[in-house]
Amino acid sequence: MVIFRIAVGMAGALGVLWVLSAAVRTVLVPRAETSLVNRALFATMRRLFYLGSRVRTEPSARDAVLARFAPTTLVMLPVLWSAGLIAGFAAIFWAVDADRTLRDAVALSGSSLTTLGFRSADDGISVLLAIGEALIGLGIVALLISFMPTIYSAFSRREAAVYRLSIQVETDFGTSPHAVLLVRWWQVGAVDRLNELWREWEDWFIHMAEAQTSFPALNFFRSPQSNRHWVTTSGMALDTAAIYLSTLNVHQDASAALMIRTGYLSLRQVADYFAIDYDHDPSPDRPISITRDEFLEVYDELAAAGVPVRANREQAWRDYAGWRVNYDEVLLDLAALTHAPHAPWSSDRALSDTKMKVWRPYALLQQRRNNDAQST
Repeated sequence: MVIFRIAVGMAGALGVLWVLSAAVRTVLVPRAETSLVNRALFATMRRLFYLGSRVRTEPSARDAVLARFAPTTLVMLPVLWSAGLIAGFAAIFWAVDADRTLRDAVALSGSSLTTLGFRSADDGISVLLAIGEALIGLGIVALLISFMPTIYSAFSRREAAVYRLSIQVETDFGTSPHAVLLVRWWQVGAVDRLNELWREWEDWFIHMAEAQTSFPALNFFRSPQSNRHWVTTSGMALDTAAIYLSTLNVHQDASAALMIRTGYLSLRQVADYFAIDYDHDPSPDRPISITRDEFLEVYDELAAAGVPVRANREQAWRDYAGWRVNYDEVLLDLAALTHAPHAPWSSDRALSDTKMKVWRPYALLQQRRNNDAQST
């Protein structure tokens, strides 16, 4: 019996250390570290909220359900940690006192963690353990007080740039949003100032990758407007820069190219955290999810609006595809992972796994590639 109590106490101590490790890695460690406890909770809640969204018919209603997923799960994290600490310390309290029942050990542990004081320890070792558990409980509260403002500060910074770009490309039905920004800036004579936009989004991608790998829950925080999303807006920025480089016949510096490189590397960094498989070194002539006809439609819209475009349409298409191939796969995978709202050239062709066991990146696109290869 003594050996069994010792084993239970050691298991409880390991459980406490495991929970503390999960809390520290989630809140304090400034790098992309994973925790099995946190991942299990997020995976379970993600499945439940996704299933809940499927019963809604309106896109805005589905988005409203999914928007509650990340905040709700974050609120549940301290509940899960507290439950683990109470269970771990209860096992320790039960192990150090042969006369203490398991029920009394749980009550003492709960009283100590919450500092409510409805149950007190009798012996010296238990008193020290109770003080230690109370301090840990206060530390968890302090961590959360600092954690939530950090999360929402990063969210606010991310969404400010998303809103600025989204509102510039909003357009009537039938007009490609990828052409809108370039047409509008050309019409007001501000094409040269696009370099400022590329630099802004280069900084945005750097901040996004750092914040959303340090705080993975941020990836699932949705925009205040149901038709906007950080993944689809990322695709919009990258595609607009790729069209600018490949199609416009204007003076260009390195800003757009640097933004695209920073962008796809940042998206890949997020994908790496979620263990999403993708081609790290795709060939420039590898098929992409955007068809030639879709690109030429944008090309024609730009030309019709008076924007100077390159004369060789086929070369423009090949150049665009050469840029897009760097972020095409990972963009679609992240859109599927986060259930991004419908948007052209990104989430409209991403595939989500309805069973929610794993996401199946690129299954439909690979089938399209095989069909294209056979047809050529």
